[in-house]
Amino acid sequence: MEQIRTRAVQRVQDGESPEVVVKALGFARACIYNWLARYRAGGWHALKSGRASGRPRTLAAQHMRWVYKTVSGSDPRQLNFPFALWTRAIIRRALYQQFGIRLSESSVGRLLKQLGFSCQRPLYRAYQQDPEAVERWQTEEFPRIKAEAKQCKAAIYFEDESGLRSDFHSGRSWALRGQTPVIRATGARFGLNMISAISTRGLLRFMLVAGSVGAEQVCEFLNRLMYKANRAVFLIWDGHPVHRSKKVRQCVESFQGKLRVFYMPSYSPELNPAEQVWTNVKSHGVGRQVVLGPDQLKTAVLGCLRRLQKLPKLIRSFFSHPECAYVLC
Repeated sequence: MEQIRTRAVQRVQDGESPEVVVKALGFARACIYNWLARYRAGGWHALKSGRASGRPRTLAAQHMRWVYKTVSGSDPRQLNFPFALWTRAIIRRALYQQFGIRLSESSVGRLLKQLGFSCQRPLYRAYQQDPEAVERWQTEEFPRIKAEAKQCKAAIYFEDESGLRSDFHSGRSWALRGQTPVIRATGARFGLNMISAISTRGLLRFMLVAGSVGAEQVCEFLNRLMYKANRAVFLIWDGHPVHRSKKVRQCVESFQGKLRVFYMPSYSPELNPAEQVWTNVKSHGVGRQVVLGPDQLKTAVLGCLRRLQKLPKLIRSFFSHPECAYVLC
């Protein structure tokens, strides 16, 4: 029994579900949480047979089960917290509200590791996203577009727009120990908008826009994209109203079939490899520079995009991102 308990707790700490582990071992569901509670109170020694010694356990089996089910299966907002991420502070407060149990944040961290959790950067999805439409795009629509492009020897580009403001910062900042620095926004901030399109061959085409991006700017970018194009272009972008505007449709039609556009599912920016261009420019480029004026911001962005143009291997790697790997399948 001691070996079974030890093996079960170790499997949970390795990331397996407690209830899957205990079911595989053939024990009742409550057993695994009792073992986890005993381990938390006294370590591996507490899993040995016989009466456990020492101070009483702060968390019982039902508390462990509640923490596991709550963190793995719900959102803090379902417990009337305004914050959407499970942090140690939120879980600490939830435990106190639910059971009147006080734990330190470090104890909560140890508890979560013992239950098989790890601290991870979350993925964000729009609640309006249609999973069926995403599945259909990845398994049916895009493969059909890809096959048609291959048949007529067309180049496939993914297009996207983004903006960058002067108060965007990436990375860390030096400050006095124990005093977290605060980046304050200012009403005097300035920005710059960008349009880009990338292909699986590692090509990058881009355009900078000082003002807002409208139909006129999109048409100008399309004209630049098609300038001296020696083959047909299949352009894939999102369903933004500007992309569906009458002026843009007329611009596309003016190329007499040499340019065709396709729309990705709504609220699914993660499916667009061109999003990785903005991640590279913002987080690894301009976001780490000191920008003192609009001209300097433009110069910095231009430098980042031109550098990226010279790195086709890096651009091709954008299509290997887990959310965009369907493009290469």
